[in-house]
Amino acid sequence: MKISTNKGFTLIELLIVVAIIGIIAAIAIPGLLRARMSGNEASAIGSLRAVNSAESTFAASCGSGFYAPSLVELATPPTVAGGDGFIGPDLGADPATKSSYLITLTAGALAAGAPASCNGVAAGAVATTYFVSADFTVGGGSRFFGTNQGGTIYQDTAATVVVTQMGAPAGATPIQ
Repeated sequence: MKISTNKGFTLIELLIVVAIIGIIAAIAIPGLLRARMSGNEASAIGSLRAVNSAESTFAASCGSGFYAPSLVELATPPTVAGGDGFIGPDLGADPATKSSYLITLTAGALAAGAPASCNGVAAGAVATTYFVSADFTVGGGSRFFGTNQGGTIYQDTAATVVVTQMGAPAGATPIQ
């Protein structure tokens, strides 16, 4: 007598495994998207901190106490001493897109009579104040950010942080 043994999985068993994997994926994907948005927001905050630091360094060493009027000028290295720009090349365009956020620098009033900077910004073309905004693009995040020469980074969940050259933007709260 010959005994037949069939080894393997039945169609029902395979369908159950596929259904379980689908349920686990449906639970995990929203968490992964939230984690990605959180990472993009952290990158935007880091970019704003980098711009604040670069503007402070520019004002102290190159701009005679005034600020660079655009991200392009911040990325331009000093012409006499050479070396690197005040900000990395990833933020060297105005506006710059980084991690699904649009980083835009808006210069305040120009400093009439100010000397030319060490990296080629013309005399009188440096700014007395500045404002930097970070607006998310599709899938980028859920908060808007902004900062000015005061160094505080503000957030708003409803709309773009309004350009304010001095003090806190209306409706925005400082990040903690």
